[in-house]
Amino acid sequence: MLNIRKSNTNTNTLGMNFHVSYLLLALALAGCSSAPTQLTQSQQSIVNQTDDAATEARFSQNLNELLTQVSQNQEIPLPALEMGFLDAKTVPSIRKLVLPPSGTFKKNWLAYRKRFIEPVRLKAGRVFWDQNQAFLSQVEQESGVPAEIIVAIIGIETIYGRQTGNFRVKDVLSTLAFSYPDTPNKPAREQLFKDQLKELILMCWTGAGGKPPSKNSSQGINSARFNACLNQNSSYAGAIGLPQFMPSSIRSFAVDGDGDGQIDLKQSPKDAIASVANFMKKHGWQPGMPISFPVQESGISAAKALADGEPQLKFTVQELIEKGILTQQQGDLQSGGVEPQSKAFIVDLPYPDKDGVDQVQYFVGLNNFLTIVQYNRSYFYAQSVAEFAQALGYKNQSVVPVENPSKAGGSKAASEKSKPKKSSAKKKVKS
Repeated sequence: MLNIRKSNTNTNTLGMNFHVSYLLLALALAGCSSAPTQLTQSQQSIVNQTDDAATEARFSQNLNELLTQVSQNQEIPLPALEMGFLDAKTVPSIRKLVLPPSGTFKKNWLAYRKRFIEPVRLKAGRVFWDQNQAFLSQVEQESGVPAEIIVAIIGIETIYGRQTGNFRVKDVLSTLAFSYPDTPNKPAREQLFKDQLKELILMCWTGAGGKPPSKNSSQGINSARFNACLNQNSSYAGAIGLPQFMPSSIRSFAVDGDGDGQIDLKQSPKDAIASVANFMKKHGWQPGMPISFPVQESGISAAKALADGEPQLKFTVQELIEKGILTQQQGDLQSGGVEPQSKAFIVDLPYPDKDGVDQVQYFVGLNNFLTIVQYNRSYFYAQSVAEFAQALGYKNQSVVPVENPSKAGGSKAASEKSKPKKSSAKKKVKS
């Protein structure tokens, strides 16, 4: 999915360094991450502040032009769109939130990991699993995406709906579409959010009963539902619901998991679960395959030389074995690895040690790691999902049965997944 989903977590963003621990808007069609801290009533007044009159006038003109364009292209009555955006406003605090960190900022994998793989989220994850166990098992069987991965993503994104954002989505997307802060990538970012604003309008129009092109008729439209959709809460980048999908992701990958005829990522855990699984499946998740491998300590220097920050499958596992980065067993399906000719890339996770000296943890990212990166373009995020899932009992190894299951028990791993284990199964990687 070429989604632009924004995660409040690390906050994923297009075109930024994929392993950064700050804002990164995912350019794929799904959405993602935990929303900003809940605002107090006194803070709400700050959220709703507007800029000076000149800025607001430009904002209104640009917004009206976009509404006119959507009206013409989709044959949606312009008055209906104008009414829906009559009270739209810029939100200055959002422009501050999307600014990149200062030049002195140091990426810190350990701090990032500690923020998201922690007791509160893990406990909430087990409760969420208990509440949705049967449906998670059904979705895993149908999609091939492990329940632990689905639960981990929703937990990291919003702590299962506790943090879904405090901003009206139409205000967020309008602000970032027409009043993005002055940064080198401002034109590209504004276009990105203009596209998302159009997607929001179409999403809300169809959700209210419309079928664009609408022949300039509002017949059959539930105006209250249309406006409620435009006014729903989102993250400060416009991501919606438990899985934090951007509007384009909702239109492309969200599904009706509970069978009620509607897609509700805010109130329906089943819709959220099925939508996350569908996104992962559509982005190439390989059932029964590992996500990543730790780099052998003796191969750290070789891994460092290959790390370029580009999330592209460019090396074969066999090549990495020959360089001492992986072991022979990791290129063996029957040993929990992958095929030697499988493609991979180097994942580097920087952090300062207690003395402030720059350090790096290295992993070998496999196809499934890359799939998670499509959900949120951050190495920090993807590895956190992997380790969160492992803490819930996910086995980061292949579950391809061996020739004689009675001896090796190769198919056992695939049949034991019914509930998260209480103890953590995650592996620590030495830097």
